Amino acid sequence: MADPQKIWKDYCRALEAQSDIVLNNDLAPDALEQAEGLRYLTRLNRIALEMFLENGDAAFPGLYQASHQTAKIGADNPDNYYQNATISGHQTYHISGNRGTVPIFSFATKANRYAINGTMASTGEIDIRDVDCDADGNFEIVASKTKQDGNWLPLEDDSSILIIRQTFFNKNKEIPATVKLDCISESGKPAPLTLSGLQTALASVPAFVSGTAKTFLHWAEVFRAQNFNALNTHDQSMFIRAGGDPMIYYLHGWWELSEGEYLKITSEIPDCEGWNFQLENMWLESLDYRHHKIHVNNDSAHYNDDGTVTVQVGGPDHPNRLETCDHRRGAMLWRWTGAKDHPTPNIEIHKS
Repeated sequence: MADPQKIWKDYCRALEAQSDIVLNNDLAPDALEQAEGLRYLTRLNRIALEMFLENGDAAFPGLYQASHQTAKIGADNPDNYYQNATISGHQTYHISGNRGTVPIFSFATKANRYAINGTMASTGEIDIRDVDCDADGNFEIVASKTKQDGNWLPLEDDSSILIIRQTFFNKNKEIPATVKLDCISESGKPAPLTLSGLQTALASVPAFVSGTAKTFLHWAEVFRAQNFNALNTHDQSMFIRAGGDPMIYYLHGWWELSEGEYLKITSEIPDCEGWNFQLENMWLESLDYRHHKIHVNNDSAHYNDDGTVTVQVGGPDHPNRLETCDHRRGAMLWRWTGAKDHPTPNIEIHKS
């Protein structure tokens, strides 16, 4: 019989061993970033426990949030409401609900390899615009390996996670979608928790923490080296490998300011479904959007007379001024969603 004390101690030791990627690096020179690094470890641990333990049964999936206000992965979008579920390519699922009025709403199945090599390969994508809904906005989708008539979300043998993204332009006016998920190839109730099952779930947590942190710290290092106070990551392959939305064109960068400096970022606006810009810390977590203005989108932005938009990072008053939340550096991201053209924003450094 498995020993519960050994299971717990092995989990704690493995988590400690896998934490070095966050604790031993040269990107976090000050106490604020070091404190956020420790919090980042607790957040990744919490996300992984939700993913592998609390919602780890693909035959009886539950919807949970891997990114939200207090748990953030890989340049999370403050305009998004994310939902996730553990799935299997050997099962069939029924997804139903009402589309609400949220402007961008999509479903994706992925092979979640964050605990293996920090990647998340796409195995199926469907956008609500390609889903047949009834007159009231109700929808039904079947997710399976075998192609289905009607609304179908593909699975593959290694599909292991469902990602649902709702993107809001104005959360005070738009009605969120509702979603229900059922595995229709299984019946009955989940089996009771066992020590061996718990051990298996816990064994995945430290690997997820390490794999996820390693992926996005690598991004931060690349952005600092190649996109210093710039947004020009036109090669999208790295972002798609990590589970990015194929509808989105991602322009990542690294911002860093000396005392008294601020950034002015100006861009043309192409024909698109929407756009946004956000500030992040060095761990690629969006800054605290609960209490600060750290992002702007196509609905909230003030536009220049010529139709362009200027976003200001720090500095004096400006309609599109964003708060740095006491940070002097971090990552940043401009998203073009559903755009055919992808302008590169111009960045200027100014002094107060």
